[in-house]
Amino acid sequence: MRRPPVAAIETGVYSSHIMQSKATTVQQYLSELPADRRAAIQAVRDVILDNLDDDFEEGMQYGSIGYYVPHRVFPAGYHCDPSQPLPFAGLASQKNHMAVYLMSVYGENSDENWFRTAWAKTGKKLDMGKCCVRFKKLEDVALDVIGEAIRRVTAKTYIEHYESVLRGSAKTGAPKRAAPKKATSRSVKTVKSSKSVKKSKAARKKS
Repeated sequence: MRRPPVAAIETGVYSSHIMQSKATTVQQYLSELPADRRAAIQAVRDVILDNLDDDFEEGMQYGSIGYYVPHRVFPAGYHCDPSQPLPFAGLASQKNHMAVYLMSVYGENSDENWFRTAWAKTGKKLDMGKCCVRFKKLEDVALDVIGEAIRRVTAKTYIEHYESVLRGSAKTGAPKRAAPKKATSRSVKTVKSSKSVKKSKAARKKS
């Protein structure tokens, strides 16, 4: 990953474009979806979990299913809101579509170019916004490309590039990182730690 999603990282565009659910767990979020959307979201979720680096975690973040670098790995958290872990990807059911949010392929960089090229080779139409891939049914999704996009980026690499962007922003006079807040309760509901993600992967391989 040559360059991470600068604008998304600096402005919080990822969190501001998600229709937020009040569900507190991933299972609750899934259970509230219509059957067809639940099946589609679950299929994409399985691919993400199968390819997710062990130092990322899954949980509810910004009102949808989130994948992030937990505070145990990156204590500083997300600079837009340090009480939140650093966002990496997301999966959501929106009003008129479903979406996968991929922070690592947003922006004019080699990973976005790779992603668009790989998707085009599948013959499927790509409906891509700033950091999201929109779809209305599972058949619209190039699952192998989503899986590879997740697999290509480790938490360690993601953190290194995230910090390099913040350093670059500081030199150019971009807004400074928000001051850490004293957390009175956990702001993110984690349903899968790295250990449980490993168990989930192993269970699917056996089945």
